[in-house]
Amino acid sequence: MSVNPAPLEPAASPFRSTRTTIAERGQKRAALLLAAVRMFNERGFHATSLEDVATSLGVTKPVIYHHLGNKDQVLLECVTMGLGELQAAVEEARAGPGNGLDRLRAFLCRYAEVIMGEFGRCVIRTGDEVLSPAARTRFRALKREIDDALRGMIEEAVKDGSARAIDVRVTANAFAGALNWPARWYRPDGVLAPADMAAALVDILIAGVENRAGQ
Repeated sequence: MSVNPAPLEPAASPFRSTRTTIAERGQKRAALLLAAVRMFNERGFHATSLEDVATSLGVTKPVIYHHLGNKDQVLLECVTMGLGELQAAVEEARAGPGNGLDRLRAFLCRYAEVIMGEFGRCVIRTGDEVLSPAARTRFRALKREIDDALRGMIEEAVKDGSARAIDVRVTANAFAGALNWPARWYRPDGVLAPADMAAALVDILIAGVENRAGQ
């Protein structure tokens, strides 16, 4: 059964303030995006209305239009946020220490954590057919960048001898498939925190490609 996101407590709501500093506008925008992405994840895009999102924050629908635009624009912003988190994970892993397998592991762990978060879940749960043609093109291009980065890290690990993979593309697809699925079943109130769940999943995946000495 879907659970509606709890509305912000009055004292915590950035909409109690009528001031319009840059910081406060950013806080309002962030609150709107979080409320929207939670509803998209729980109810689905078509079953979510901007009126529902506005009501959960105690504001009116025009407030959402003012800060984010229409529902299509809100959804695009949500998935772009999730893909941005994944792109940041790519850059962080590439700059990390160790060999290719170490960097691949670091990326996969962060990837899994992002996918279990609100915006990452939205990336996986959103079928690109619900987006406008222009937004769909952008969405696919951003996803392709992440896919290419994952394949590149596997190739680097194979090249430096820390990993083995008969087919890099198949291996990347297997990793992504395994780590995308938690967007459907992971519960934040479960036994394991996202970081712990990510580490457990990645340990299983890495064991399948690790080039152990003597093998």
